[in-house]
Amino acid sequence: MPLGTGCPKSSKSFVDWYFPLQTSTFPDLPRRALVTGASRGIGKAIAHALAQAGYDVALIGRSLDGLRSVQQELTDYGVVAKAYAVDLAEMEGLASRLAEVLADFGSLSVVVNNAGMGYTGALATMPLADWQRVMDLNLTSVFQCIQAVLPVLRQAGGGTIVNISSVAAQSAFPDWGAYSVSKAALASLSRVLAVEERAHGIRVVTVSPGAVNTSLWDTDTVQADFDRSAMLTPEVVAHTILHTILLPPEAVIEDLTLMPSGGAL
Repeated sequence: MPLGTGCPKSSKSFVDWYFPLQTSTFPDLPRRALVTGASRGIGKAIAHALAQAGYDVALIGRSLDGLRSVQQELTDYGVVAKAYAVDLAEMEGLASRLAEVLADFGSLSVVVNNAGMGYTGALATMPLADWQRVMDLNLTSVFQCIQAVLPVLRQAGGGTIVNISSVAAQSAFPDWGAYSVSKAALASLSRVLAVEERAHGIRVVTVSPGAVNTSLWDTDTVQADFDRSAMLTPEVVAHTILHTILLPPEAVIEDLTLMPSGGAL
């Protein structure tokens, strides 16, 4: 059944239809995943998709209250879900906080680095503190997460790291300079990491979505007015990410750009 042509139009979810086809994905690795920025948007959607595919999930976000409802929703799928309040924008002590999470949750085979922020503003007038804030969350926190999880993935015998970049990493958009630079650097980090970790059985995937209808557009650091009905949904992005994770171990999608069918907004 070719992907995209045989999926039945019914209440049956993408995971219900697709997951049974994928039985060879790292069969010896634990079905356990960690997702950052998991309380809403793409992070919440990928947490749901992973749970539906039978993964226990560690949920990381700034607010424990925001994660609790997601945690309860995932347990309804019959998996283990744990919520951890970690502010990834706080570099001081971040490594130790991530170590505490991993010590509590245990083994992993999938990590989705999704947490990030949007920012609009001209490069010529952008305050240095704002620049550093964007780089810290969108790039350096991912680097910190990668360093934290690599020993766990290596010990498990391999796995998949998914880093959420953006189409802005590949194209220039006025007033999105800092965001674009952070996401381009993240894509470069992913490529180097993929080469370094192949020998350990670790795949690295960079997913670069176009505009996605999430709460990013409602934050005080983003001033933009687009037709959000024309954007991708978090669920479509999540299903695409799940597809890259469920590939058999002899294959990897290293770079994937996912756009709204109407093109860039």
